[in-house]
Amino acid sequence: MIFEQLKPQIELIVSNSNRTIDERLLNICELLETHLDYYNWVGFYFANSDKKELHLGPYVGEPTDHTVIPFGKGICGQVALSNENFVVPDVAAQDNYIACSITVKAEIVVPIFVNGENIGQIDIDSNTPDPFTEADERFLEFVCSKVAGILS
Repeated sequence: MIFEQLKPQIELIVSNSNRTIDERLLNICELLETHLDYYNWVGFYFANSDKKELHLGPYVGEPTDHTVIPFGKGICGQVALSNENFVVPDVAAQDNYIACSITVKAEIVVPIFVNGENIGQIDIDSNTPDPFTEADERFLEFVCSKVAGILS
């Protein structure tokens, strides 16, 4: 399985203290977007809890106007409040979806926890309908746990 092959590469990226945190996060985005055909936009959002907003961090894919997302708005904003993974097989069927591109068909968002607090998330958009499985969720939870280690 490709996820098992990517895990050591994630660990290598995260452990590279010669790079800034943002450089390492961008390298993770690039790795995922390059090796997983149905990961068409990969990025990180980070919480500003005082303002109840998410701010876009490193990402790869089409440019987005959604650099600040209020908590509760869109899939990412909902994850900021629920603290749970959110898998959207068909974005067209979601009432509270913020469209980034007409090509996006599905989305998965997994929160990043540091000391039990949801401090951000990884967000993946796919141009393929319903591509995400439980294996994607478990892999992205692994990625988020490794990222949390460099953010704490």
